[in-house]
Amino acid sequence: MNFKKALLVVPMSATLLLPTSLDVVNAEDHKMPEVSTEAVELRAQLDNLFSEHAYLAVETMRKGAEGAEDFEASAAALSSNTEDLSKAISSVYGEEAGNKFKDMWSSHIGYFVDYVKATASEDEEAKQEALDELSQYRDDFSTFISEATGNRLKAENLSEGLQMHVNQLIGAFDAYVEGNYEEAYMKERKAIEHMYGVSKGMSSAIVNQFPDKFNDTKAVTPASDLRSNLNHLLSEHVGLATMAMQNGLDGSEDFEASAQALSNNTEDLTKAMTKIFGEEAGDQFNEIWTQHIDDFVAYVKATANEDEEKQKEAMQALEDYRETFANFLEEGTNGELSAEKLAPSLQQHADFLFNTFDQYAEGDYEQTYQTLRDSYAHMFGASKALSTGIVAQNPEMFMSEQMPEEMPDTGMGGTASNHDIWLYASILAALAAAGIFIRKQSKQ
Repeated sequence: MNFKKALLVVPMSATLLLPTSLDVVNAEDHKMPEVSTEAVELRAQLDNLFSEHAYLAVETMRKGAEGAEDFEASAAALSSNTEDLSKAISSVYGEEAGNKFKDMWSSHIGYFVDYVKATASEDEEAKQEALDELSQYRDDFSTFISEATGNRLKAENLSEGLQMHVNQLIGAFDAYVEGNYEEAYMKERKAIEHMYGVSKGMSSAIVNQFPDKFNDTKAVTPASDLRSNLNHLLSEHVGLATMAMQNGLDGSEDFEASAQALSNNTEDLTKAMTKIFGEEAGDQFNEIWTQHIDDFVAYVKATANEDEEKQKEAMQALEDYRETFANFLEEGTNGELSAEKLAPSLQQHADFLFNTFDQYAEGDYEQTYQTLRDSYAHMFGASKALSTGIVAQNPEMFMSEQMPEEMPDTGMGGTASNHDIWLYASILAALAAAGIFIRKQSKQ
């Protein structure tokens, strides 16, 4: 197995705040809860980077176990994610703290690499050494973050959350190596979800510590919880779809499990649609959404068979889908989301997945993972636009914007799904529009 501990670094420019130029909302400007304050933008950026870390870490460990040709490119993407996280920390705490964060964060990735190498060589002693190193890292990193936030995040709670993170990644990898693919993808989804609790806790602590930097806005509000939940489901769809398409082309043993994980994501969206709009609308959503995934599968099969005609048919089917789904969303949101503006944006999402897949099929792995990272990050701009439209449509559901913000007691622990019952209802409303994928290409 060609496995390198030293992860490649691909520089990628990043800022703390994630802007978006999307304009799909027709609502007139009026006083309402905000989904794009300085504090919420911080939380969204940390949503992006922390969840992407979990996703790329799991996939890179799998690629290493397989000895896959795209391992180095996957590892480089994971390293680029570390660079971006370090820049985000530097923008708040300064360059020295950013460098310290980078060193510690990189080291824990190295310990995961050691674990993968030890697994490949069936060296139980080396595996335990890697776990021991991760345990020491957990304590050191918890202390570092706690001190950086002025003890707003407690070291003991941070340590507990970090252990959960380690257990989830190791568990997902072990299950994969053992051939228990369904469990592996279930744990991957849990690992990704967990990181939204990390970003919630971190952003809350940072804006509490530096209120002037964030114009006295709050990171945790009903509106920001809405946006964060959309961040989760939309980006997860892209990540799971990309890997399912790769597995389908390669004929991997875990293809069915990866497709099932993608189907479970669809099921989550369908349940939300049904809750808010009723069974008929939920059924309609599920039919439209499942069909567009089937069209991507058809494209993968056509590519494997070198059937250009079938490729074109699949692309045409997705063009038809975009019109149907755009109209569905406009009707479902009473015109807050414009079908005219949504349709081309939905096509851009399809292009993003096509490009990532075609680059992978051609063996251009470096570009594959660059496009994948762009595709993943793009979803956070989509959820910003969507949550803005939903809040504009239902402002009364999010009017506790000015409520005092309590510090999370779990720090790096917990998940993004732990919301009060009253808030859950408003989140479901937003998920009705969660099928929108609006692409802003990095070089377009």
